[in-house]
Amino acid sequence: MTIPTTMKAAIVTAYGGAQMVEIQSRPVPAPREDEILIKTIVTTVNSGDARMRALDAPAGMKTLMRLAIGITRPRQPIFGTEIAGTVVAIGPKVARFAIGDDVIAFPGTGLRCHAEYVAVSERKPIVKKPQNLSFEEAAGLCFGGTTALHFLRKADLKPGEHILVIGASGAVGSAMAQLASHFGASVTAVTSAANADLALSLGADTVIDYATTDYTAVSSVYDVIADTVGAFDFQRCLKALKPGGRYLGIAGGIGDMLARPKDGKRPIAGMAAERPEDVAFLADLAAKGEYRALVDQVFSFADIARAHARVDSKRKRGSVVVRVAE
Repeated sequence: MTIPTTMKAAIVTAYGGAQMVEIQSRPVPAPREDEILIKTIVTTVNSGDARMRALDAPAGMKTLMRLAIGITRPRQPIFGTEIAGTVVAIGPKVARFAIGDDVIAFPGTGLRCHAEYVAVSERKPIVKKPQNLSFEEAAGLCFGGTTALHFLRKADLKPGEHILVIGASGAVGSAMAQLASHFGASVTAVTSAANADLALSLGADTVIDYATTDYTAVSSVYDVIADTVGAFDFQRCLKALKPGGRYLGIAGGIGDMLARPKDGKRPIAGMAAERPEDVAFLADLAAKGEYRALVDQVFSFADIARAHARVDSKRKRGSVVVRVAE
């Protein structure tokens, strides 16, 4: 195929609401010697994209966020952490992929996925797309799944332990529920009553409706509490944790990052690692039908601002997907 010299990209012009996202023309990147050029079929807008766009940092983290991504506006204006697409060009030192391969790529904090073409080093988390997955399902495989794997690894979750997943219908929460169940844990999911059946289908053993139950009021019930939405903090969840319990502040602020262990219980917070082996593990599970990325809604590329607004609503179930290729 002939590769054009320019492409459409979604540009975040300034910090603010979804209206700050607009489609503009940008040069198509040329792959470096170890890079593949991917024609984007599908990408996602996730909570990380929405938080960066709105400069919506966890408590105590806004200044650090500005330093990391741009003081007055995003330093990298093309957001997006994950894509599913087709390899259309390769650098001379690329050995793992060939032109025509359908792939799942997770540049992660490198961003740039909200564009028609993305150049990514083959050393980054990239795998061939399992044939049983649609591009829409494949695109949402990485962000939630790798985040969940990172924190479950840090928690050293054991078979038979009891984990509470707060926000079990989101991209990270739905991955957390599935993977914890896969690893042999007992899963209690916290979500809305409307999402109870969904949570059960993902492997939850029990569902709690956050609107009617204070799930932090119990004593010594959970080995692990995974807060995927920043609903509470370590201090608030101490009572509900068993001795030796772990609180996963996945969307936690600086307080959770600096909190000290107490009564044999400890907080775990911070950035999730972006490991190629984790994406390979998730793809293998998905190929076997043992893991699925939830697709909330699918938007056209022209409507990517509406996809941002959907994430802002905090009502999405799984990943908000954007089909880039026409």
